[in-house]
Amino acid sequence: MLQCYAYALALCPINQHSARWGLIKINGAEAGLVQIMEVALFNKAFHAVMLDRGPLWFTGFGARDDWQAFFHTFNREFKPRLGRKRRILPETTLEILPFARKQPYPAYQTIWIDLRQSSEELRTALRKNWRSALKKAEGFALQLESDAPLKHLPWLLKRYEQDKQSRKYHGAAPKTLIALAQHFAPLDDMLLLRARKDGRDIAAVLIFIHGKAATYQIGWTSPDLGRKCNAHHFLLWQAMDMLKARGVEDLDLGGVNDLSAKGVKSFKEGLGGELVELCGQYK
Repeated sequence: MLQCYAYALALCPINQHSARWGLIKINGAEAGLVQIMEVALFNKAFHAVMLDRGPLWFTGFGARDDWQAFFHTFNREFKPRLGRKRRILPETTLEILPFARKQPYPAYQTIWIDLRQSSEELRTALRKNWRSALKKAEGFALQLESDAPLKHLPWLLKRYEQDKQSRKYHGAAPKTLIALAQHFAPLDDMLLLRARKDGRDIAAVLIFIHGKAATYQIGWTSPDLGRKCNAHHFLLWQAMDMLKARGVEDLDLGGVNDLSAKGVKSFKEGLGGELVELCGQYK
């Protein structure tokens, strides 16, 4: 999602960034796209360049030689110098940046689900405890609501913030989520799904769609009835079905780690997707 055009339109004003978009050509053929964020002050005496989770390759491209050709060009365009800071988080597991210094941070991890599989294949891929929880949720006959996502966003963000404070975890700021929603919702590229039981909203998930993929952004479950009914399992399963119907091919479940959010990682792994660890962050 960080390479999505709507993402740049939403976040550049908040972060005081500008965006640069590039079409990658290799031997004359269109090979991919890239979105780069920049901050420049004092006629670029201070210059920050951020390439997050890119570039994106077209079918038939993305081999090691392609990555190296791209980053040699990137390095020539944004040469290291005094006053320039570079943050490079390539969307690859390959070690392909010999010219850049790797940062001593844990490598970014996420979980991808291939939605091109049939519903039966997806259900079989679920871990046993996740599948059991989903079956239990389905027994509660929960109602699924997906109407007026922008109308219900403030409700979700209030509960999301309360949950962050009580459980002390990091997550996107509400102003960021509001800006994203304002750009994705008019394109019909935003899902805010709610689970209802006994006249109450007991859980919700927020998902953004970008091209043939989607990203799970945040979720909330009420600590009483929502957890009892495994409402979060129900919502994610329903979301996968809705995304498949729209032709979305991949679901990015968002960043995971073994340090500050081990339980979240275990929950997401239960959906049976592929755990991907990128090559690292460079400067």
